[in-house]
Amino acid sequence: MYIKKILVAVAILGLVGVGIFSYYIYESILGENTKFASEKEIVLIPTNADYRTVLDSLRPLVKDLSSFNIVAEKKQYPGNIKAGRFILKKGMNNNDIVNTLRSTNAPINISFNNQERVEDLAGRISNQIEADSLSLLEAMRDEEFLAENNLDEATALGMYIPNKYEFFWNTSAEEFRARMKTEYDRFWSQSRLQKAEEIGLTPGQVITIASIVQKETAKVDERPKVAGVYMNRYKNGWKLDADPTVIYAIKEKTQNFDTIIKRVLYKDLELDSPYNTYKYREIPPGPIAMPDISSIDAVLNYEDHDYFYFVANVENFGYHKFAKTLAQHNRNKQEYVRWINKKGIKR
Repeated sequence: MYIKKILVAVAILGLVGVGIFSYYIYESILGENTKFASEKEIVLIPTNADYRTVLDSLRPLVKDLSSFNIVAEKKQYPGNIKAGRFILKKGMNNNDIVNTLRSTNAPINISFNNQERVEDLAGRISNQIEADSLSLLEAMRDEEFLAENNLDEATALGMYIPNKYEFFWNTSAEEFRARMKTEYDRFWSQSRLQKAEEIGLTPGQVITIASIVQKETAKVDERPKVAGVYMNRYKNGWKLDADPTVIYAIKEKTQNFDTIIKRVLYKDLELDSPYNTYKYREIPPGPIAMPDISSIDAVLNYEDHDYFYFVANVENFGYHKFAKTLAQHNRNKQEYVRWINKKGIKR
């Protein structure tokens, strides 16, 4: 009887042990193991990261790192780490976390516009994907790539069409550049190429004039009209006489792109630069900024009118007054000069 009681006790203890072990296994695999209050948290795993880096990234987000480690080892995750951006949801268990880190690289939407140089673009993109600004800039300026695609340092910025694009966070600089070339080719559809040919411009020239239009007016509905002025000048063999090109020429000459210039002076018009369209009739060698799609399409579909001049409209800020004759333009200009002098804007 005594031996029987012992056997029963041992059996009970065994069952208890099995229960405890099973509960531990359940908690390790299927029990909740997140400790953040928000509904989700982002984990960024860099390219070539080791397992320790992953654990360091998870430390602030999971309750029990040791139980995660047990499950990760069982699922052979430490030897199969993937780089990327991963979304952990509140209430996930270790099994969910490992499965997410192994296979669910979440894409992001990146966007960019209003960049004046590839240096600015590289900085903007580096804040959104893993590639740093230096590697992006090197890729954007790579002479072999530029030559293969009929680009150069002056026209390189024109390949990047501002929009919203889906990328993986761990995109390399070369992958970003390649994708942007694909998007550029897609943007220049047969219909857009045909329109460029009909108005006598190459895609690169369209983008350069569009960059001037972009700088002249922030009003999308006015851009085709402004583009029409520049196309009238261009088709009639005039210089473009665009203030934004002079401002860019000053910045390019001084290499001070952070300076703010609100007023172009007569002495500025003599600056010897291929970007100075008051001095040279040719279209500048490249864009003076990154034009929006609306500006590019404004050039391709410019408004057909007889205006050759325009100046800021002080009665309707953001818009311009247009003129067909120099006499009419000078009257409009005097009104603007009086306003800018009254505001004390000297530069």
